[in-house]
Amino acid sequence: MLNQVESALRERWSPEQIVGQFGLKGRSVPSHETIYRRLRHDRRTGGTLYRFTWIMSKTDGSVIAAGPRGACSGQATHIGASGGRRPASRIGDWEGDTVMGTGSRHCLLTLVERKSGFTLIRKLEARTMAEATAAASSVIQRMRHRFQTITFDNGTEFHDYERLERRFGVTCYFATPYHSWERGSNENLNGLVRQYLPRGRSLKSTTQEDCDKIAAALNNRPANATAF
Repeated sequence: MLNQVESALRERWSPEQIVGQFGLKGRSVPSHETIYRRLRHDRRTGGTLYRFTWIMSKTDGSVIAAGPRGACSGQATHIGASGGRRPASRIGDWEGDTVMGTGSRHCLLTLVERKSGFTLIRKLEARTMAEATAAASSVIQRMRHRFQTITFDNGTEFHDYERLERRFGVTCYFATPYHSWERGSNENLNGLVRQYLPRGRSLKSTTQEDCDKIAAALNNRPANATAF
């Protein structure tokens, strides 16, 4: 049983996901608190298992649980012509941001559907309006019926949002500066992406195929399995 639990942890499942999924299949499993204690012990004794979790506290080594769901209800604002506040979460409401590497201009566009947690990741050659708009357009074009709104970070790469609104009929919102909780699902997603692409790493050699594999791994986590 412990070998199976450790195998699931190495697949980057959270303790809560392990307990839930094992329980659904009628398999024996310890409580998620027990799994967290195992992770803390692993870290204290020089093990590496804890590194497969999303985040470990720098002060006491405790594990903070997180998954691709759990969007906060921050009231991001639409700055286009119609004005207004972002509606309550429903299928078709997305959040987006860019994830940066070091040593090159290459970066990622991350998009997550707030209700289902469905994730898309696109490779960008640079953090520019042209790159971000082209990547977002290619995704929306393929899944047009799945996009109602997008809440972006305030980065200048998203300032060509009106092009998306005119072309696809989506409504774009922007989170208040320094209010990352208004894009809670996306902030959480970026933390999960860092499991695969740690900070301090150049993204120049990261390919779109790599991005698709990471998105597939996140979309197929037990708590996030969806028919989206």
